[in-house]
Amino acid sequence: MNIAITGGTGFVGQKLTRELIEEGHHVYILTRSPEKYHDTDHTTYIGWLMDGYSPWLELPQIDAFVNLAGESLNSGRWTEDKKRSIMNSRIDATEGVLEIIEKSHVKPNVLVNASAVGFYGKSKTKTFTEETTEPGNDFLANVVAEWEKRASKAANLGVRTAFIRFGIILGEEGALPKMVIPYRLMAGGNLGTGEQWMSWVHVEDVVGLIKLAVKEKSIEGPLNGTAPHPKRNKDFGQTLGEVLNRPHWLPAPAFALKAALGDMSTLLLDGQSVVPKKATEYGYAFKYPELKPALQSILTD
Repeated sequence: MNIAITGGTGFVGQKLTRELIEEGHHVYILTRSPEKYHDTDHTTYIGWLMDGYSPWLELPQIDAFVNLAGESLNSGRWTEDKKRSIMNSRIDATEGVLEIIEKSHVKPNVLVNASAVGFYGKSKTKTFTEETTEPGNDFLANVVAEWEKRASKAANLGVRTAFIRFGIILGEEGALPKMVIPYRLMAGGNLGTGEQWMSWVHVEDVVGLIKLAVKEKSIEGPLNGTAPHPKRNKDFGQTLGEVLNRPHWLPAPAFALKAALGDMSTLLLDGQSVVPKKATEYGYAFKYPELKPALQSILTD
């Protein structure tokens, strides 16, 4: 297949690209800076979202589009400008994908759009599946709801559309290296009360779930991209400490995190329990359904 990826030079995009190439697909990576990269026999870099680029004129017939583009949530304090940038980066990328699809003579079979479990809002008591249709009422829920609303316009163009609501993606990059730092310093512990849920997923299963959404022709709408067993923060931290052979003992008070991080502290202090009901029903076999083996695969040689 010919598969186009936005965000293909990022953490998840690079791993997805490698697996797709190994399976014999040709990957077209859309980037604002195609001059930084060199095409290969199986990878082509296409410019987009900048003046002078017309990717719809350069792309061949695309079988599947995967949209992973969007500004990181955990890079910098959430000022009002930062919040606008978080929202706009996702909307602009998704609208850019829609423009390519609209201008393509032959439409792709599917658009797999990244999304996030933030859709569900915050809760310490509820468990969410794809059957939950009402978003939460906080900033992240509003971002995700708008993101999915834009992506769903692809369905009006006759393109099957799925959006994968990822949890905390565990891998060599992303959030996990930052989580590890206090444990390496012998200062790991609960964040706030430790009762908040952390819905996590190993990056290898992220790639697997994207491929499932591409290949399974009846998957549409939301698909939870989380492992089957979410953990409360206190249990996640305890397991992380065990894997690193470090203590889990020094809590970080909520007021201190809020003072240091402002609104961004919600990423650490709030969460939701999300399970992958749809993926399980489709028979997806998680490589890492349990947290400890997932952490060991990343953090131990």
